[in-house]
Amino acid sequence: QVQLVESGGGLVQAGGSLRLSCAASGLTFSVNAMGWFRQAPGKPREFVASISRRGGTTPYADSVKGRFTISRDNPKNTVYLHMNTLKPEDTAVYYCAADYGGAGGPWEVSYNYWGQGTQVTVSS
Repeated sequence: QVQLVESGGGLVQAGGSLRLSCAASGLTFSVNAMGWFRQAPGKPREFVASISRRGGTTPYADSVKGRFTISRDNPKNTVYLHMNTLKPEDTAVYYCAADYGGAGGPWEVSYNYWGQGTQVTVSS
């Protein structure tokens, strides 16, 4: 059974940093591009970042470019999202997702599997 489990969320002060992790099981991790999305209250889910199977392609949403960094550790079956200079508008539930055999990217329809999400709250 495929599982994606996010961790690392919590409450942080504006300007602070967090590192989110997504541990994958039940799939061949290296065959999947991985993505991070987020959903704030009352808003649709939006793309944050993704990373290709070999880590060479990492597109970011304009809203996080220069502040967030996506990375992956294939031997550990884990993808990370390093978040710096956090803003209150970054407050959301963050989800990781797996794109089997694809390249990732900003389209939700590309992803086959989704995690349960982890809450990130940034106080002002």
